[in-house]
Amino acid sequence: MTQPSQLRIAVAGASGLIGTALTRSLEADGHEVVRLVRRPARTANEAEWDPKRQYVHAAGLAGCTAVVNLAGAGVGDRRWTAAYKKELRDSRVLGTAALAEAIAALDEPPRVFVNGSAIGYYGDTGEHAVDENAPAGEGFLPSMCVAWEEAAGAAVEAGIRTVFARSGLVVARKGGAWGRMFPLFKAGLGGRLGDGRQYWSFIALHDEVAALRHLIDTEELSGPVNLTAPEPVTNREVTAAMGRALHRPTLFTAPAPALRIVLGEMASDVLCSQRVLPARLLDSGFTFAFPTIGEAVGAALR
Repeated sequence: MTQPSQLRIAVAGASGLIGTALTRSLEADGHEVVRLVRRPARTANEAEWDPKRQYVHAAGLAGCTAVVNLAGAGVGDRRWTAAYKKELRDSRVLGTAALAEAIAALDEPPRVFVNGSAIGYYGDTGEHAVDENAPAGEGFLPSMCVAWEEAAGAAVEAGIRTVFARSGLVVARKGGAWGRMFPLFKAGLGGRLGDGRQYWSFIALHDEVAALRHLIDTEELSGPVNLTAPEPVTNREVTAAMGRALHRPTLFTAPAPALRIVLGEMASDVLCSQRVLPARLLDSGFTFAFPTIGEAVGAALR
């Protein structure tokens, strides 16, 4: 594995939770980051794109060693109406296809295309632990993840090393699903969801960023790679860890029927069990800084 002293890396979704942390990390180490923006580019470190129109100003990606695609509407941002499910899918599939086709057409394409994906690919695994060899599950999220990964086909066919970063629940104090949990637990209103037996496969934000950089740098990695901590835990264990870290009681519960009324179809994602292991990440030599739920929550609070 070799790496120049400075890389030029394009990031789509650079303003999101993970994208912001990734670009900060890359720039702190002296790398040049090109942000994909949905307006005319104002600097040499911006490139215009429009996922809905499947447009990418490809010249702005010239000279990039890697392209990282983290763009997509937030899964938990709104109730899953038919219109929002279409937005969730299109924001990922159309954007991925546009980027894959743009970089495949470059005279000097990037060495690697790291495309976001999610452990939603596996659906509900119950108590059964799965790794990257497991098939896709059934339902909206698995079908969306399959289409999301397939949309990168142009990059794969062009011989660009393409990695699908199947991320778990990112533990962060602000942003994402966990960012909405912290205020509730801090107020003493936290508690388990449903019966609490469902597995949550999490990853600390620090480790998420480190893993994405590992995918960029590790030339033998391609295809799906699970970005989850090595010790998935149940929702009951998450609840207990949050209570301990914040020194608050966790007496409240959200029964499954109530969640289905409030969240609609999205409740199935909250209540399903996903026990996902990062087999390929570990096999490639990656080391987690915060492998346990207690450490991940503590890191987020710091």
